[in-house]
Amino acid sequence: MKNAWVFSLIVVCAATFLQASGAAEAAQSVEAEPANVRKLAQAAVGTRDSEGLPFAIVDKKRARVFIYGADGALQGASPVLLGLAQGDDSVPGIGERKMSEIRPEERTTPAGRFISEPGVNLQGEDIVWIDYDAAVSMHRVRTSNKKERRLERLASTRAEDHRISYGCINVPAAFYDAHVKPLFGNAPGVIYVLPDKKPPREYFKFLPEG
Repeated sequence: MKNAWVFSLIVVCAATFLQASGAAEAAQSVEAEPANVRKLAQAAVGTRDSEGLPFAIVDKKRARVFIYGADGALQGASPVLLGLAQGDDSVPGIGERKMSEIRPEERTTPAGRFISEPGVNLQGEDIVWIDYDAAVSMHRVRTSNKKERRLERLASTRAEDHRISYGCINVPAAFYDAHVKPLFGNAPGVIYVLPDKKPPREYFKFLPEG
């Protein structure tokens, strides 16, 4: 009888844990947008700037990405890793240079509106091109360099900890497979990257003033 009671308790605890884990994962996928992100999403759909395509908004200051369907409905949100250096423009010709030749201050994630394209990198991994000429893409987080602690950085609540890449946008692998790949992995989409320093309307003229 005692063993049966212990077994029942274990089952209940396990079920509670799985429910909590599932709830946490679901909460992340339906995370409410900050006001500036929601304003951009509404304007993108309202002015038809998103061209009836699915779109994503990358909030560099918060180090997060928000994924939307073609109708403007939020599909999911996730922390991301971004370029090491703050800055809103790519260095001219940077896409043609070797990574070893790129200085730390040149490792920026450019701001702006981009038409994404499905692609494949040199390792055969599927990625989403954001700016092909500048070699900027969105892809699953890479953990080959243990010193960079990319998974730990993704989990950090400090936005500055998320600055590590050469400019590409790294997302958790599970989030990429669940939200990025289905919407952007087979057809074009629109990627909006909010600036670090410049006013958003400098990049997004369709945004209402104020």
